[in-house]
Amino acid sequence: DFIEITFVVVPIVGPVLLAMGIDPVWLGIMIAINLQTSFLTPPFGFALFYFRGVAPDSLTTRNIYLGVMPFIALQLVLLMILAIWPQLVTWLPSYLR
Repeated sequence: DFIEITFVVVPIVGPVLLAMGIDPVWLGIMIAINLQTSFLTPPFGFALFYFRGVAPDSLTTRNIYLGVMPFIALQLVLLMILAIWPQLVTWLPSYLR
């Protein structure tokens, strides 16, 4: 759940990771992408339930879950790419300083 992650986990883990030398911009982007992915994954996939509420009755929940799988895969690939090459996130802020 994003509230627990934002208000409980990040204040505990964030300072530890920053003390280890992790770039704060990169850490914020990684947390944001992870939170976005959590909106699309069951059991709490809030975006899926919002969509279920406005979708026509002919569209089943199973179809919604299957339809979101490629987007989850793309976000996970993006997380891996950003974990391997953090410069993709940090180059613009460092350029603007």
